[in-house]
Amino acid sequence: MGARLTPRKLRRVGVLCLGGGLLVSSCGNGAPVASTQALSTGGAAVQPTTVPRRQVASVPPAASVARPRIVQDPIPFPSTRKREMIAYARRHYGLDTYRLIDPRVIVEHYTETPDFQSTYNTFAPDHPDTELHELPNTCVHFVVDRGGVIHQLVPLGIMCRHTVGLNYTAIGIENVGYSDQEILRNPAQMRASLALTRWLRCSDHIAVKNVIGHSESLSSPYHHENVPSLRGQTHSDWQLADMNIYRARLRSLPCR
Repeated sequence: MGARLTPRKLRRVGVLCLGGGLLVSSCGNGAPVASTQALSTGGAAVQPTTVPRRQVASVPPAASVARPRIVQDPIPFPSTRKREMIAYARRHYGLDTYRLIDPRVIVEHYTETPDFQSTYNTFAPDHPDTELHELPNTCVHFVVDRGGVIHQLVPLGIMCRHTVGLNYTAIGIENVGYSDQEILRNPAQMRASLALTRWLRCSDHIAVKNVIGHSESLSSPYHHENVPSLRGQTHSDWQLADMNIYRARLRSLPCR
């Protein structure tokens, strides 16, 4: 997911969507997936279904990993935005909370913006996103800038809209840049991104296989979406081959 949505970043089960939008808007933060009309459930109530249970296999041991240096740059998240997040969670997951409880997935995105400030400016206002036209606006928990500075935008106990189908259980990380390869080739940014992801996964006992790119969201065992029209929605950032490189580097940094 990236902070700006471009045609190549968004796809819907094998169909490349042509159009513009806001990546960071759920994605994690392309173009409109099915249409540019406001999301509708056809007037019928969305029936809540059970979200996937935590998978216990391959959970890393208790962490003794040091917390990396994190700069606090919070976006506004007042009570109105929290109420909007509760309404979103009810529609999409059948959950009556704005809280992110026991996260099982970490989703890596890239922003398609030039710097941290433009990424922050994408997430800070609370208005309907340009892709799915929902409230609250999209957000991620962390942004890693090109110089390797880690910025925290949202507390880990709050859900963010960054990856359709996974927001109820996923921590979102935006890496500033325009492609997977650009980030993989930036040593300072990669060190910081890996340090952050390592600390998060070890602290929350998240297996490396559940550290994914946005493009892998549909194959996650934790993917869950109550709105039928969005069950195939994803973005194209962090392709499988590049995430395999990222995960290999992450595996070399075990929880101990």
